[in-house]
Amino acid sequence: MRVVKSLLLGTAAGLIAVSAAQAADLPVKAKAVEYVKICSLYGAGFYYMPGTDTCIKLGGYLRADAILGGAGDYGFQQGANAGSNNRLTNYYTGRARFDFNVDTRTATEYGVVRTYADMVFSWDSQTVTGSNPSTFSTGSASLGLYHAFIQFAGFTFGRTVSIFDAPWQSYPAGGPDTIPGGSNHTNGVNQVAYTADFGQGITASFALQDETTATNGQSNLWNVSSGTAAQFVTGVYGANAWGGTRSPDIIGQVRVDQAWGLAQLSVAAHDLHAAYYGATESTGHPSDKWGWAVQGALSIKNIPTGAGDNINFQAVYTDGATRYNFQSLFPQSFFMFSGSGTAYQSTGFAGVSDGVFGAGTGIDTVKTWGLRGGYTHNWSPNWASAVYGGYAQLKYGDAGKGLICGNFAAIAVAGATCNPDFNFAVVGVNTVWTPVKNLALTADVSWSHLDQKYSGSIASPGIASAAKPAAVYELKDQNSVSMLLRAQRNF
Repeated sequence: MRVVKSLLLGTAAGLIAVSAAQAADLPVKAKAVEYVKICSLYGAGFYYMPGTDTCIKLGGYLRADAILGGAGDYGFQQGANAGSNNRLTNYYTGRARFDFNVDTRTATEYGVVRTYADMVFSWDSQTVTGSNPSTFSTGSASLGLYHAFIQFAGFTFGRTVSIFDAPWQSYPAGGPDTIPGGSNHTNGVNQVAYTADFGQGITASFALQDETTATNGQSNLWNVSSGTAAQFVTGVYGANAWGGTRSPDIIGQVRVDQAWGLAQLSVAAHDLHAAYYGATESTGHPSDKWGWAVQGALSIKNIPTGAGDNINFQAVYTDGATRYNFQSLFPQSFFMFSGSGTAYQSTGFAGVSDGVFGAGTGIDTVKTWGLRGGYTHNWSPNWASAVYGGYAQLKYGDAGKGLICGNFAAIAVAGATCNPDFNFAVVGVNTVWTPVKNLALTADVSWSHLDQKYSGSIASPGIASAAKPAAVYELKDQNSVSMLLRAQRNF
């Protein structure tokens, strides 16, 4: 019995040991996999972020551009060295661009909380400055942050387009970046805005915008007393003498957006706050002056010429707020050269400004008006063509004109007349082929015309960056023709 008992106990112990070892080898139960779920609340492309009630959408585009003529990616031939029209001028340029945007939305008891960011990475062709030795531009790689904002309960905080703008920015039917005739903040502007929705497509908006950066709503504010001849022939009429910030731009807008199209009225107030007459506080300063702008925009959809066809049109008037017309991507001073039968060459130059002052004077504001529009026709689901145009006029006041023309006298040849006013026009056509969804191939041709009001000839001191020598130049209107070839894949 003692032997049997020992065998039974040994067998039981062995079975327990084996069972324990087998239990140790059993896999631990894994947590359930959280699959990404489609979020249908906000349209196609949104997904729930795992473990949250926030929906996210990633998107953007990749673009390849080739430009024949023009300056930069797609503008008119101006400045150093597209406008010099010599051996330093690029006959073609190119750009590769990657745009990436992130859109998140969360439903709350107060409404949807939205965040949006749009980042742009670009590589542009280099340009040449000067001659013997030539200097190539650096920084062809660039990074931009065009949008970065939070929206909540009708408010927008951060960087995005302006409520003053038409929805198509400065592209009523495509075209170059330099079409005048209305505002354009396609690269974004810092702001606080509120939009009230009255239903049936009727909204009203109010915003405070930071227009102090050179790439947005603030044009030149020239202190003409420090102007030089070397600057004058490049369209720079003095020191750009802005002081520090005092007030953001104050913007209001009313819009009707319905199935037939869109109608919008925008107004803006813009504070002109200058620095000092001279280098120190003791020289004094002009008093602040308020500029303003008003713009109307109209879009008509579903017109009889074809499904998806549309007409976009806008008109603007400004007084001391010039960049709401000669917009953020339009050069604020520039020069152009071409041939001449009476002088070494011909030249045209122009300066854009909100206001002008000199030693001891007040600010004399600059007045402008402009319009632009475009018509797009869809030949088929895969082919579309458009025609577009823009026209704007800039006029200096009598006091400002007198100050500028005082500096013009230093370069004027006998018989020359001074008038810094100018008109600028752009006309163009394009065709877009979409062979497959979200892939577009574009050919766009535009003609730009500077109608400058100077006449006669000048004795220019030359422009070293454009390899232009000191010589007598005929003052003459200038033209530019550019062509854009683009491939773009949206995702």
